Amino acid sequence: MHIFKDANYDFLRWRWHALAVSWVIIITGIFTIVTKGIPKGVEFAGGTVVIEQFDQAVSVQQVRQALDRNYAAGGQNTVVQTSGDPAQRMIMIRVPQVGAESGADLSREAQQVEDALAKANIGAFHRQGAEIVGATVGAELTSKGLWATALSLVGILAYLAFRFQFSFGVGAVIATIHDLLITLAFLAFFRYDMSLNVIAAILTMTGYSTNDTIVIFDRIRENMRSMRRDSLGHIINASVNQTLSRTIITAGTALLTSLALFFFGGGAFSSPPPS
Repeated sequence: MHIFKDANYDFLRWRWHALAVSWVIIITGIFTIVTKGIPKGVEFAGGTVVIEQFDQAVSVQQVRQALDRNYAAGGQNTVVQTSGDPAQRMIMIRVPQVGAESGADLSREAQQVEDALAKANIGAFHRQGAEIVGATVGAELTSKGLWATALSLVGILAYLAFRFQFSFGVGAVIATIHDLLITLAFLAFFRYDMSLNVIAAILTMTGYSTNDTIVIFDRIRENMRSMRRDSLGHIINASVNQTLSRTIITAGTALLTSLALFFFGGGAFSSPPPS
């Protein structure tokens, strides 16, 4: 399937402009991460997440005030936000892990949150889900997430160095690191929690990026044999144009799937709703 017939766009003409935009985003993202950090999900920070469904509509501010008044540990560092379809009136409450690191103490934390809401008398509610992770587990997951990302980059370098040339492998790894830094920058800009799902999405993105890179590199290698008299810039432009339709179809399909998950997908929790 060809979306573009005889495409002949001069992509390299805008390479310096694209590099400038990328550097601005990356440097701004690094500054944001250094000064504000990236919010950690319960998997990494440790703590308790509780999803409560209310029988009548309540605001996030009402829930936060109830926790400030009645929650034993106070409302500091507590995250309160809506969850799922607004029509279902579900509120997510995330509190940091407090007290001894044992299953009973952590489970009691969720009960204390519910007791605080009940004392405030803001409406009837029932638990839809809970997720409980200790700080030690969070530290272990952080280490494994970093190792998974680093080893994936090493694997990419080794594979492309074997499949093509070492210089191709270095270029692919640099391009992948660029994609990771851009992604982390936007996560920092929008204060999106770093969770295991996000790590999985980042590794998936790395796979998509590498796959597209390999396809283009393979076309560059073929064109370098048949277009020996042409400059490297011309060969690269021709190769990108020749694979442009495939790139857009692959990326577009992934984007449509991601949009469907974003608008219609729901969260998953470790404990089912009570019967």
